[in-house]
Amino acid sequence: MARACRYLKITNAIFSNLKISRLPVVMKSPRSARYLWLMTVLSVVFLSAVPVWAEIQNRIVAVVNNEVVTLHELNSKIRELTGLSPKELKARSEDRYIETRRKILNELIDQKLALEKIRELDIRVSAEEVDQAIERVKDDNQLTQEDLIAMLKQRGTTYEAYRKSIQSELERMRLINYEVQSKIILREEDIEGYYKAHLDEFTSGAKVRLALLYLKQYDPGDKKEARELYQKAEEILARIEQGEDFAKLAMKFSSGPGAREGGDLGVFKISELDPEMAEQIKPLSRGEVSRPIVRPDGIRIIKVVEKDDGGVKSLEQVRNAIESILYRKELERRYSAWISDLRKKAYTKIIF
Repeated sequence: MARACRYLKITNAIFSNLKISRLPVVMKSPRSARYLWLMTVLSVVFLSAVPVWAEIQNRIVAVVNNEVVTLHELNSKIRELTGLSPKELKARSEDRYIETRRKILNELIDQKLALEKIRELDIRVSAEEVDQAIERVKDDNQLTQEDLIAMLKQRGTTYEAYRKSIQSELERMRLINYEVQSKIILREEDIEGYYKAHLDEFTSGAKVRLALLYLKQYDPGDKKEARELYQKAEEILARIEQGEDFAKLAMKFSSGPGAREGGDLGVFKISELDPEMAEQIKPLSRGEVSRPIVRPDGIRIIKVVEKDDGGVKSLEQVRNAIESILYRKELERRYSAWISDLRKKAYTKIIF
C-alpha cells in the first residue's frame, strides 16, 4: 500500500506540472522539445499502471500539441452527451461504448485544436455575452433558472461548468465565422438545383386548422331535445354571422374538446377528416363557419381558422429553407476540411 501511495504522489506531482500553456523557452530544438514533452506524458502513463487496488481515476488519454485530454474530460463528455456514465454505457454494449468513446475523444481533440487557434487569434467572449446566450436557451426551451439548474444536475454537471461550455461554444462559433463561415457564398443555380431535385419535399396536401362548437344531445331518441338543440345551434350561428367571436361562444356553449381554448382542435389534413365533415368544410374559406352538422350524439358547428390548399410551394416560398440547408451543408464541409488540415499540421497522440 505504501508503494502504491508513493506512485500516486509522484503521478499527481507530474500531472500538476503538465498544466502549461507552452514548452519551456530553454528548448531550442522543436524535435527535442516535443520528445521531452512526450516522455513526460508517457511517464505519467507508466506511473499510472499501479495495482488495481490503487487505481488512478484520472490520466492522460491524448496529447494535442502542447495540450492534453484527460480521462476525466473524456468521461465527463461521455456522460454529458449520452446521459450515461462510461461504466453504464459499457455494461449495455461494449462495442457501442468503444465507438462512442472514439468519436467523443476525436471531438475533444478537435476542440483542443480549435482552442489553440482561438488563443492565437485572441478571440474573446464577455460574461455578458454568455449570459445573453443562456437566456436565449432558456427562452427557446421555456425554462426558468431553477429548471435549468435542475436539468444540469440531472445530467451530472454544474451551472458553472455549463457557463464555461457556452463560452467555449461562442468562441468556437466566432472562430468558425473567421476561418470558414465568412467565405461561404451560395450560388443561385445551386438553390434552384436543390429546389428542382427535392420538389417532393416542398409538396404538401391540403390542411386546415379547425375550431369546434359542439352541442351535446343527451338522449339520441328524444325528438323534442333534438329540435330544441337544433334551434339553439341556429341561434348561435346567427350570432356568429352577426360578428360575435366564435371562440367566446365556444367557451360558453360548447361541450366538446378544446372548449376552454375557444374550441381549437388543431391542424388536420383534409384526407384525415370524416368524409361528411370534409365535404362540409371543403367550400369554406379561412374564417368561415359551417352549417350545423347533425349527428345522433349532438350538433357540431365547425370554423375554418386557417386553410392551406396544398400543392407544390414556389421557390420563393421555400428559398429561406433551402438557403439554410445548403449553408449548413457547406459550413459542415468546409469546417471538416479546415479541422482536418489543422490535424495534419498538429502533433496528436492517443494513449489507450
